[in-house]
Amino acid sequence: MERYPSVANTVLTKSGIGEERGLARIAQRMAAWTEKWFPDAYIFALAGVIIIALAALAIGASPQSIADSFGNGFWDLTAFTLQMAMVVLTGYVVATSPPVARLIGRLALVPATARTAVSFVALMSMSVSFLNWGLSLIFGGLLARAIARRKDLTVDYRALGAAAFMGLGAVWALGLSSSAAQLQATAASLPPALLKITGILDFGTTIFTWQSLLTLAILMLLTTVIAHFSAPQGGSIRTAEDLGVDLDDEPSEPAPRSRPGEWLEYSKILPILAGLLTLGWLVSQFLTKPFLTVVSSLNGYLLVFLILGLVLHGTPRNFLQAVTKAVPATAGILVQFPLYAAMAAILTKATGHGGMTISAHLAEFFSGIGSGGGFAVVIALYTAVLGLLVPSGGGKWLVEAPYVMQSATDVQMNLGWTVQIYNIAEALPNLVNPFFMLPLLAVLKLRARDLVGFTFLQFVFHLPVVLLLVWLLGMTFDFVPPVMPTGK
Repeated sequence: MERYPSVANTVLTKSGIGEERGLARIAQRMAAWTEKWFPDAYIFALAGVIIIALAALAIGASPQSIADSFGNGFWDLTAFTLQMAMVVLTGYVVATSPPVARLIGRLALVPATARTAVSFVALMSMSVSFLNWGLSLIFGGLLARAIARRKDLTVDYRALGAAAFMGLGAVWALGLSSSAAQLQATAASLPPALLKITGILDFGTTIFTWQSLLTLAILMLLTTVIAHFSAPQGGSIRTAEDLGVDLDDEPSEPAPRSRPGEWLEYSKILPILAGLLTLGWLVSQFLTKPFLTVVSSLNGYLLVFLILGLVLHGTPRNFLQAVTKAVPATAGILVQFPLYAAMAAILTKATGHGGMTISAHLAEFFSGIGSGGGFAVVIALYTAVLGLLVPSGGGKWLVEAPYVMQSATDVQMNLGWTVQIYNIAEALPNLVNPFFMLPLLAVLKLRARDLVGFTFLQFVFHLPVVLLLVWLLGMTFDFVPPVMPTGK
């Protein structure tokens, strides 16, 4: 049985593990192993609940308190679950709109050589990822396909695909759609137990600090250079045709109107009016509220992207067709995030011996590491390792945050930078674990093993650079006590 049925029809020729050398060969073997043995991410979430429940029993929590924490906390993240699903949906809808498709067609003509084509796709994917990581996946994949269609340029399609993944694989959590940063900036979405520890952290304390922006620039430069010089040349190039990939991306025309009631579905009037209404609201927000408050609003961010998708598609019918295609990509978020909420509830509410929770025990452990660079490096490594097993940036943050942020407070580590330590390290496992490649693979019509040789090479270079950055830049911050929202 195929591990990824959405791309099961891919025909692979002239490509195999035996032809790779060095790090790429190791990475291909890892990809093959994970495809064969890794279960669906939902299984990891289920297993995580059971493991945490057993850990709570081990520290003396009663079965009743564990069951109560599980059930009472299961729907704590209903709003955040919908918000994260909408990040994916709005990104897909905007990326597949006709104006963006035309932009992609023009951008595909920019690179002059095979290697610059690969590095260009990586740079564009990361740049778009700063706005929306869901948009980055689809945009990058469509750009890779557009370049692959060029008759005057022979480019390795695997390298193009890996470059398209760099928005999510390298820097996604340092952008505006960072799950952890968005959650910490939105009081209504924060679980009460976490809010008491961290308070509100707007983007001015996380992704818009100069340290975070510097990290983003360094990682983007590093990723682009690696993508450029690792792109195959000459006889090593495997084109989309070599891999049996159909590059026909002609959009399907909507069915013609068949009854009078469909007139408004094909009209551009309603999208334009909705766009003007949203623009007026956005202008009002910037005129009446601080800039960081406006850009840190997850609900506002999603409203703008959703209506932008409607306007770019031109008619409600075209927009709804795009939404229908985007919805399957949100399934994992919808069924997994309630389990992450339950995990967080057991961690923070099921008390054992001495009235301590699992979260309190873990906070004690991390606090014992001490402050400064050592704390930052350990948190980064822990985040990266856990990310291999729990492939969900927002969900995993909800599991980690209670004890990691409490530890940061105990050792007087800046809370905003602690969120960014998580964000910087959170992308690392994406370069190894193929889970988040799935939407991109569906666009590219490739398998994970075609890309992981290139993404693993990025991981090898990124890991030491990330650890060095979180250590050195962490020493430039001072501790700031949590800021509670008004009325809390």
